[in-house]
Order: sequence, then C-alpha cells, then structure tokens
Amino acid sequence: LTLLCSAGTTALVLSRAAVVRSTPTAILGNLMASKKFGGPVVMGDESIMSQKAHGTSNTPVQQGLRWNCDVATADRICNFNRHYAEFAGYWETTTFLKDEPVDAGEVSFYDSNTGKLLFFAPKSRSWEDFVKESKSHGWPSFRDDEVNWEYVRVLPDGEAVSVDGTHLGHNLPDGKGNRYCINLVSVAGKPVA
Repeated sequence: LTLLCSAGTTALVLSRAAVVRSTPTAILGNLMASKKFGGPVVMGDESIMSQKAHGTSNTPVQQGLRWNCDVATADRICNFNRHYAEFAGYWETTTFLKDEPVDAGEVSFYDSNTGKLLFFAPKSRSWEDFVKESKSHGWPSFRDDEVNWEYVRVLPDGEAVSVDGTHLGHNLPDGKGNRYCINLVSVAGKPVA
C-alpha cells in the first residue's frame, strides 16, 4: 500500500504483511515499545517467544481444557500467535462463570501448555469486582497481586507471556495500575503434579 501526500510525494509504504500485523494490539504494542512497567512486573525479552518444537512452545496445549475451552483455538492463540486474541467476550461463552461460583474463593489459572500456575484471582478484591472488570474489558483481567511472577513475564511491548513461550495476552495499564487482559484459552490448563 502506498499513500501519496498532496504534493505528490510518497508518505508511507506498507507491505500487506505490515497491514496484517497492524491489529489493535500490535498498534498498541508499537506505541508502547520498550516501555518499562512498574514493579512488581518481571520483564522478559523476545528470546522467550523464539521458535520451538511447537510454535513458540515446546508442547501443544493440553487436551480437555478447563471450562470447555476450544483446544484448536487455544493452540492457535497460545503457540502460533503474537498479536491476536480470542474474541472479546469469548470467556463468557465458556462454562467458566457457571463452574466457578461466587463463593469459590480464589480460582487458579494454569498455563494451557504446561499446567504451571500463572494467575490466581480474585485477590485483594471481590469475585464480583473481578468479573465486572473482566466483562467490561472483554477478557479476564488480572492485577499485579494476582500474577505468579515465577512463570509470567511482560515483554517491552506489553505482551504477557509464560516463561515457556505461551502467549497469554497483554498488559494494558489503566488508572488503577497494571491490568493483564488474558485469553481464557491460554490459562485453562490443568495443574501438573
């Protein structure tokens, strides 16, 4: 794609691949490139998302994911993707809200590839507040104290990933601080012993 200025000079040349990469999260990532996020965020680098045996991970997603999450969608989002997400509100079409009642206490969210504990919520807020914020943004939304920093990293462009190369979502800070909008298919794994 070539755009011309009124003076007839070329203003911008974009390849088809560049246009395809210009999704909302990619554009946001480009605007946030090399951003440092305040503590307790543990930053990672691009090497985490290098090509491995199965996309950016060594293994495909687990079969029989929790909350009736679609395995094919999960594998595509977790392992063969850096910018796209499950559709906004997808998590509400799963059995998550039915399977995790209000009085369940903290819910543990495990990497759909490895089964490692990545998030636990709600923490320092009510279940109702967690669900309300997640519905408002379209994806499960976690705060700093709900992240297991042993296994979660944030890349300089805001992409949230597991230390094993699973794409999780993005850190999209708001007035309350860091907010991790996470694909439910990325954290619907079963714990491993």
